[in-house]
Amino acid sequence: MKLNYKQTMLIGLGFFTVSIVWGIYNIAMPIYLDDLGLSGLAVGAVMTIDNIFAVIFLPIFGALSDRTNTRYGRRMPYLLVGIPLSALAFILIPVLRMSLLPMMITVIAMNFFMSIYRAPTVALMPDFTPRPLRSKANGVINFMGGVGAVIAFLIGGFLFRLNEYLPFAVCSGIMMLTIIVMYLKIREPMEIAEDKPDVPDEGTASVPKDKGVMLSLIFLLLAIFFWFVAYNAVETFFSTFGEKVLGIDKSQSSFMLSVFSAMLVIFSIPSGFIASRIGRKRTILIGITVLFLVFAALNFAIEMNTYIIYILLAIGGISWALININSYPMVVEMASNKGIGKYTGYYYFFSMTAAILSPVLFGFIKDLMGDSILFIYSSIAMVLAFFFMMLVKHGESEVKQKASLQE
Repeated sequence: MKLNYKQTMLIGLGFFTVSIVWGIYNIAMPIYLDDLGLSGLAVGAVMTIDNIFAVIFLPIFGALSDRTNTRYGRRMPYLLVGIPLSALAFILIPVLRMSLLPMMITVIAMNFFMSIYRAPTVALMPDFTPRPLRSKANGVINFMGGVGAVIAFLIGGFLFRLNEYLPFAVCSGIMMLTIIVMYLKIREPMEIAEDKPDVPDEGTASVPKDKGVMLSLIFLLLAIFFWFVAYNAVETFFSTFGEKVLGIDKSQSSFMLSVFSAMLVIFSIPSGFIASRIGRKRTILIGITVLFLVFAALNFAIEMNTYIIYILLAIGGISWALININSYPMVVEMASNKGIGKYTGYYYFFSMTAAILSPVLFGFIKDLMGDSILFIYSSIAMVLAFFFMMLVKHGESEVKQKASLQE
């Protein structure tokens, strides 16, 4: 059984557009809002709209796509509506940047339009990919997302110097080209068959009635929540940690984090291959353990050579790839073929809730205890993630499940 890389990359184009949009958006929006005189708190609130919308709307549109049945497929209608509308709203943002109310209406509309297609886009992967190959496929799709983020930074770096509108126009053009290619090349099956009842894995239609599987799902979602609690605190506050604890400037902090992100992209595909050999749970547990050790070591970063910090963050990026690439396939492994969109929504609900809550929670703790507490906070969150991950008993692919039964 081999992964269809061409088809997987076509499916990954949807995730690719999401990464490009947020890359440009995160570069430009804080500046536009600051130019309009908004406080730091107000800017932060606006920049969390995407996460709030993800928590509310991604589970809804994911579940709706499961029940959709059109001649265009189950997921494609949401892409055909969401991507063009997102592109239109996105290109209007710089046009309206001098007036707060029209720009905010456009930003809110764009976030809603993005919510329409994000979960259905991600759900396309398990729709087309056999269960044992989903970790590999998710690695390919996350790699494409990483490439999209890199392209966004390149677009921002070069085109913003030429014209304020160009990055948005180019990004919107890429989005429109992407949906045309996906519509022409991706053909969803007219009927989605339920899993065969004689297959001894947890992805059957009876999943909601299986208490063991549901407990595993809950524990896995809690593990996902806590490792995103750790990750989002580091992502948000590493620059202030670098400035106030390590005594480095924002540019060096940003470059350090880029090493973490680069290793995540580079090891996205290998992480899927590793999971196919040793199992998803074992791969994730290794990733959690190593990332905990990295965070624990970074508590002593003030005493370290800068190069050691770079090495630790590189190892952290590899560990994050082991975790992140294999968690979503574990979630949808517990779904029936007709419930993948809903379970995709569950995944995003827990990960995005962590993205909303963790920066606020750590910000409160930081005000009381100082910036140096960052990696203690993240280490504790990783311990909790490890605890809940140890309780997960389901979510491996059919092949791994059968092998474990035979053992």
